[in-house]
Amino acid sequence: MVTVGEKPWVRVAEISDEFGLFVLEPLPRGYGATLGNSLRRILLSSLPGAAITAVKIEDAAHEFSVIPGVVEDALHIMLNLKGVVIRSHSDQPKVVKLKAKGKGEVKAGDIEHDAEIEIVNPDMKIATLDSNGKLNMELIVERGKGYVSAERNKKSNLPSGYIPIDSIFTPILKVNLSTEEMRVGQEINYDRLVLSVWSNGSIKPDDAVKESAKILVRYVDFFVRLGEKTETLGLETEGKEEIPSSALEMNIEDLELTSRSLNCLKKMGIKTVGDLIGYSEADLSEFKNFGTRSLNEVRRKLAEYKLTLKGEAVPSKGEKP
Repeated sequence: MVTVGEKPWVRVAEISDEFGLFVLEPLPRGYGATLGNSLRRILLSSLPGAAITAVKIEDAAHEFSVIPGVVEDALHIMLNLKGVVIRSHSDQPKVVKLKAKGKGEVKAGDIEHDAEIEIVNPDMKIATLDSNGKLNMELIVERGKGYVSAERNKKSNLPSGYIPIDSIFTPILKVNLSTEEMRVGQEINYDRLVLSVWSNGSIKPDDAVKESAKILVRYVDFFVRLGEKTETLGLETEGKEEIPSSALEMNIEDLELTSRSLNCLKKMGIKTVGDLIGYSEADLSEFKNFGTRSLNEVRRKLAEYKLTLKGEAVPSKGEKP
């Protein structure tokens, strides 16, 4: 039973690799819809994922080609490739290969890849070969957000022979939310938020909710810091000289961090310097293997651009970060 004055808490009612049911209670009236809708939008649009963006098929000049010995045409194969769920631990595009020969089904598990790529649904059917059939393909795997059409994947630097395909990067398939009235002691004007999350298996639903909440907090924090001096946000240099936006848009690789620190940041989904300064020391310390040495290294590198982690002041001249 919920008692008067009890703080809101989240209960994990059900959890698996692909489904999670979360209950947040008690909330003041109206907060259930406010929080639920915000999290739902972020879950569906802002979480990064991996997908195949282009394919090169031997004996297929275009998407309407018929491949000898293969039941499906190139277009059908490309549609099946959209359903392959991939987990990528690299921020750079990766090329993976598939080679199959002889009668039988070709599945996602037949894709050859290195340790930075994981195939989440290896039983996903890609094509069917007859006794004389063979299928040789190269696939480009990239990380991104949301949905990207084949037209947008048609980049100027796309290697010759590759056909761009539609890419579904978002790892969240569906989010349902409902709010229920609940009693707290003798008071009945409280909300219970019930959040149902379905993922494609590349991220666990509870991890997805945590990451979405962190994204929401980072943006709301701009209002929390309303009126603070911009230099405490790490966005202005001494002498009130603004940091050029190009510094914030730099890839974290350009900071020339050690491999250990760089790999940790990549696993957190941090891609640019602008992303990095949105994290505090406490945020970064939550992640495994990101210790004091890595924190100090990041501070030193940011200080070179008169930038800091969230909530920290820019070091004065001669002061070590």
